[in-house]
Amino acid sequence: MGVAIRADLATVPDYNIPGTAPDAVLLNSNEGPLPPPPAVVEAITRAAVEGHRYPQWFSDTLVGRLAAELAVPGERIAVGCGSVSLCRDLVQAFCGPGDEVLCAWRSFDAYPVFAQVAGVRARTVPLDAGHRHDLEAMLAAVTPATRVVFVCNPNNPTGTAVRGRELRAFLDRLPDRILVVLDEAYREFVDDPDVPDGIELARDRPNVAVLRTFSKAYGLAGVRIGYCVAAPAVVSAVHKVSVPFAVSRLAQAAALAALDRPEEVRSRAAAIVRERGRLQALLTRHGHPVTPSQANFVWLPLGEEAAGFADFCARHGVLVRPFPGDGVRVTVGLPEENDAFLSAADHYRAGTDPARV
Repeated sequence: MGVAIRADLATVPDYNIPGTAPDAVLLNSNEGPLPPPPAVVEAITRAAVEGHRYPQWFSDTLVGRLAAELAVPGERIAVGCGSVSLCRDLVQAFCGPGDEVLCAWRSFDAYPVFAQVAGVRARTVPLDAGHRHDLEAMLAAVTPATRVVFVCNPNNPTGTAVRGRELRAFLDRLPDRILVVLDEAYREFVDDPDVPDGIELARDRPNVAVLRTFSKAYGLAGVRIGYCVAAPAVVSAVHKVSVPFAVSRLAQAAALAALDRPEEVRSRAAAIVRERGRLQALLTRHGHPVTPSQANFVWLPLGEEAAGFADFCARHGVLVRPFPGDGVRVTVGLPEENDAFLSAADHYRAGTDPARV
């Protein structure tokens, strides 16, 4: 008989690892379609020369640079192995037996998983009819056991965003004892001025933590680095539970080099936003359901058709991410990649399948 794992982990779902296929168009992972700029690759290469040395424990140089960029004290910044690792650290640092984590659903898959792994309950609140966070319903779902609330803004996988006035009202009405995590992984793709900057909200709210990442707009998904902006006490708690030396020398060097090229990052993000607009307009014109997005992907609320639609696209060489029973998330890629997806989507809607001819 083998060593038994914790019984409660048996119900933790396996992570949905994005598929790949030779020559397929990969629109299933919310990655940037372009590789890192050459200067960033060069920085990674230089850092690799010192790969036999441990990195800075708390990424001090990067923290100092982010502090200057964001105009916040360094003691309010924690760096992690992607923003997803910081999600886990925040749950682990602030939740204990009998506590609860609250989040919208559908939202980022990792939130309820991290709660369960930490041994705490995850409570989920359905999105509203517009596929947005239902903040009133989330307030009603708060219990004395609620310790952490996640608000993904823009939301993954629907791309919808909460506006400033409603988010501030939500924060004002929540008890101060609850940590609100504003997950802003897609912040760089927001073009609606009514979508608030979470860091501004966190400046005078000690119970608000903001997560950002270098994975999306900066093109460093494979490097794994992100950061948290929060009150010093929250950052200190994150440091207590984080894995030592989790952020490699290569990741820290890449992030610093990427920050040296803000115009290039903005230009790449702007190109994705333009393509997102074109993709949404064409999908709408061709009769496909699509939800207005503020992220680097679009959401098709296909319900029970989601899995079949994704399978159809895969046969046409385009991989998208299905959420069975809810919808399909499609990353905005290069123009030719988006055109390949549109062609597959149109064939699906028309009931034609050249792949079977």
